[in-house]
Amino acid sequence: MKDPKFAEHLAVFVDVVRSGSFSGASRRRSVTPSSVVRQIDGLEADLGVPLLVRSTRALALTDAGERLFERAQRLLDDLADTHAEIVALDAAIAGTLRIACFPTFGKRYVIPTLEAMMQEHPKLKVELDLTERLADPVLERLDLVIRIGELQDSTLIAAKLAEQKRLLVATPAYLEKHGTPDALEMLETHRLIDKLHGADLLGWRDLLNHTADAADVFRCDDFEAMRGAALAHMGIALLPDWVVGPDVSSGELVRLTIADEVWNKTTKGIYLLRALAQPSPKVKAFSAALRQFIGSPPHWDPT
Repeated sequence: MKDPKFAEHLAVFVDVVRSGSFSGASRRRSVTPSSVVRQIDGLEADLGVPLLVRSTRALALTDAGERLFERAQRLLDDLADTHAEIVALDAAIAGTLRIACFPTFGKRYVIPTLEAMMQEHPKLKVELDLTERLADPVLERLDLVIRIGELQDSTLIAAKLAEQKRLLVATPAYLEKHGTPDALEMLETHRLIDKLHGADLLGWRDLLNHTADAADVFRCDDFEAMRGAALAHMGIALLPDWVVGPDVSSGELVRLTIADEVWNKTTKGIYLLRALAQPSPKVKAFSAALRQFIGSPPHWDPT
């Protein structure tokens, strides 16, 4: 095939045969009859055979033209069906939605959102990667990544879901037994619950300026387990509000506001990140459903 416009010329040829004239095809395509003639001439030149017998009264197909028309109709109809199928697929909330996020956030907020969404849209499938690493939506072919903290410069498109605060918390029973600290330096004498693998995420090292583990009585790589340790009276934890906010509201944990919560002076956020400028219907639907589930202000906010 030498002509780069072969498919376009083929469609014009089919329109000419179906309408029975160059003028009929030109009206269908909103172009001049001479333009249609030039495209048919180009198609015949590319194929090296005549396709139409032209007369002043009518057009007739040559043997080659008849064979081409028979094949071309099927090809063009298949293309039209494929186009309609893909458009319908993009317009429907169906297919596989691929998301990556923090394990605790995923279990608490993403899975309940997906449960309701999948009941409404039974053709939707989900792949959920619960991870603390910085997943890449481009390299990993993810529809969405939920990142928490300070957002780095990126070519990704970000939508903020909510702000994140960190809460210094302990149970009333722990504070009754060990006392309530009213200054940062007093925390070094308390039993602390810390993050295994990247403790700086919680800020103990920055807040207390220490590197020793003497005050850390419980270390874990999971926010939910750290919350459980705090509820079990093991010590004081510094955890995101989306983890322990409801416990503060219920009174199971007490929020310590010493030093005017200097750890919240820099605003952190919870973001939805995607690579595509135009989100698919399933991404739009999930984003809206997650926002609704979280609420505004977020339902976990104890203030």
